[in-house]
Amino acid sequence: MLIKIYAVSVNAADYRSMKMGLIPKRRIFGADISGRVESVGKNIRQFKNGDEVMGDLAKFGFGGFAEYVTAPEKALIIKPVKISFEEGAALPMAALTALQALRDKGNIQKGQKVLIVGSAGGVGTFAVQLAKYFDTEVTGVCGSNNTLQTSSLGADCVIDYTKEDFTKSNMRYNLIVAINGNYPILAYKKTLTPDGIYVMVGGSLSQIFKSLLFGWLLSFGSKKMRTVSAKANNKDLEFLAKLIEDGKIKPVIDRRYTLDKTADAMKYLSEGHARGKVIINIE
Repeated sequence: MLIKIYAVSVNAADYRSMKMGLIPKRRIFGADISGRVESVGKNIRQFKNGDEVMGDLAKFGFGGFAEYVTAPEKALIIKPVKISFEEGAALPMAALTALQALRDKGNIQKGQKVLIVGSAGGVGTFAVQLAKYFDTEVTGVCGSNNTLQTSSLGADCVIDYTKEDFTKSNMRYNLIVAINGNYPILAYKKTLTPDGIYVMVGGSLSQIFKSLLFGWLLSFGSKKMRTVSAKANNKDLEFLAKLIEDGKIKPVIDRRYTLDKTADAMKYLSEGHARGKVIINIE
C-alpha cells in the first residue's frame, strides 16, 4: 500500500540505530506513522483507498520521516476515528513496549507494587497509565521537572531521583520496569520482593549491556531479571488504540516539529529529557 503520512513519532530506536550506524534499508528512519491510504496493491484485502491507518514500520524497513511510504497491510491497523493522527503516531512502539514489558515479561497482577524507573518519557508515560489500568500500586521515578506529570498520569507515589535513591530504601516491589537511569543491576534485584520480576527496557548503555549479559545468571532463584524488545503486534496495537478511544490512557506529547526540522527532533529526543512523545507533523 502507498500511505500518505500525516504524523510520525521519533523513538529511541531511531537515534540509537543512527548512532550505531545501523541504517534501515529504505535509508530513511521513522517507524511509528499514521496517515491515509493513497493506493493499494491488487492483493490487499483489509484496506481501501482513503482509509485512515496507523502502525509500526520497524520490521518493514522504517521510512516514516517522509511524505509517503509503502507498507504491507500487516504493518498497519485502521486508525479509530476518535484518535487524532498525532495520537496514532505516538502510540505504536512506545505503548507496545510498555504493554509487553508489564504484561508479557512482568506478568503484572492486580494489587502488586510496581516501580517504573523513567516514568516521564514516551515508554514511561504509557507504562504508568497501563500499570494503573491493571489495578496496581504504581511508583514512578523521574526528575524534579516531571514529578507533577507522573502524578497526573495516576502514579500513587513519585520519587525524584535527584533527591532520593530508591535502591537505598526499604521499599520492595513485585515488578520493576527500568526504562531510563543508571542503577546497578544488583541494586534492582535487592529492591525486588522475594518473587519479584525486573524488566529492562532501556537505560544507560552499560546498564543495558549488564542486563543482557548477566540477567539470566541472576535469575536463578525466585527473583527474575528479564529484558524486553517490543514486537509489533496488531492485536496489541488495536487493544491499546481502544484504551485511548475509551479514555483509559492517553499519549503525552512533549514537542511537535515539521518535517524539515526532523534532525532537531532527533537531537532533542537523544538528549534524554523528553516529557512524553516527540511528534513530526507531515500534513
